[in-house]
Amino acid sequence: MARDVSDTTPIASRNMLVEWLEAGCKLGGAPLRIGTEHEKIPFYAADNAPVPYERSAGRGGVRGLLEGLRDALGWEPILDRDALIGLYQPDGGAAISLEPGGQFELSGAPLPDVHATKDELDAHFAALAPVAHGLGIRFLDLGCSPKWSRAETPVMPKQRYAIMQAYMPKVGALGLDMMFRTATVQVNVDFVDEADMVQKMRVSLALQPLITAIFANSPFLDGKPTGQLSQRSRIWLDTDPDRTGMLPFAFEQGFGFERYVDYALDVPMYFVKRGDVYFDVAGASFRDLMAGRLQQLPGEGAMMSDWTNHLSTIFPEVRLKTYLEMRGADAGPRAHFTALPALCAGLLYDPGALDQAAELTKAWSAAARQTLRNDVPALALDATIEGRSLRDVGRDVVALAKHGLRRRARLDSQGRDESVFLAPLESILEDGRTLAQQRLDAYYGDWGRSIDAAFTDCVIPQ
Repeated sequence: MARDVSDTTPIASRNMLVEWLEAGCKLGGAPLRIGTEHEKIPFYAADNAPVPYERSAGRGGVRGLLEGLRDALGWEPILDRDALIGLYQPDGGAAISLEPGGQFELSGAPLPDVHATKDELDAHFAALAPVAHGLGIRFLDLGCSPKWSRAETPVMPKQRYAIMQAYMPKVGALGLDMMFRTATVQVNVDFVDEADMVQKMRVSLALQPLITAIFANSPFLDGKPTGQLSQRSRIWLDTDPDRTGMLPFAFEQGFGFERYVDYALDVPMYFVKRGDVYFDVAGASFRDLMAGRLQQLPGEGAMMSDWTNHLSTIFPEVRLKTYLEMRGADAGPRAHFTALPALCAGLLYDPGALDQAAELTKAWSAAARQTLRNDVPALALDATIEGRSLRDVGRDVVALAKHGLRRRARLDSQGRDESVFLAPLESILEDGRTLAQQRLDAYYGDWGRSIDAAFTDCVIPQ
């Protein structure tokens, strides 16, 4: 999420929270859009050092990146007190934001198809490249920072991150790694009505471990292999059980907007934002804020901005807002930034593909889904569910998506449909090795067991 909102409408009842989610329904034939967010880890090309926020030792920092892009694009600044922490398009489209360790994020606009997503990415990198090169900065295409310790990793000047940083060690051993040392690509999809949301939520949750497996690309941490193919995914397993996971209740009879609201109300809060100040209420109950009995802010009632901000601090494998967020994939090369929205659009926006995906996953039990989730970080496509490897499941699922995209028939200027963007995933499934495994082969081979080679071979070309 690029910026926290400031809707001061008082929350008078739980129904208002349900209605807020319901407002996302694209009724009456409204177009279904797709939004893509990606994070990338900056480093100095001269010495593979991390990039701090402010200028240091004569070198421009992350703030310099934002200032250069502001001047190049003419986008509006996002400030946290006096710190420039992001940019947004004045027309409400895309935004640029910072993750806690300086991971540089493009939050893409809701777009009609993956061709438009590619155009958006091309424009982003075309603007970013001269600014970054002028500062001697490049970007890794990995899902975890491969070399720097937590202590060596920069800290961005955002109030909400300081609150999270203090709270994370209380609820999980790896929450700080999640904040400061991981990077992801996410896709946001629309739903038509509540029933459509439920079906998409269930299919997406069941298949999120598959997405993690196909996109596995984070085998290194602290300068060496970790034994995991998606260390980023492994980190999420020990971050905060109150706000992460596979949401088994989403598969129960009667699941819908109301049930998700009740779940979200029981997730502990991080902060309450009033004006430009973030008040630390970590561990407090949103229900108490609604009732005006929050111990840290006595008498303060809840506003709609509190609800939207609170939802942005919940991190399940699939997150519900006024759209659904797919959260399982590691960051990767540029081609993966279009492969994930293509996969999701093909599966979730074609009724036939969605029904077939639901049929494929409907017999998977909650226990089997959780076991798969636990196994995937280390095993990726070699993990199994109901006697089948994820490699075989993945081939079926990508084929479903391909047929769905061909039926969607969204064509570019050359007459190609969106299925062209699935090529990187088809290649991984045909080869049998994830990107993480290919990088491990390089580490034990051409890299000579030196992680420094990643700063040459695992860089996003601009």
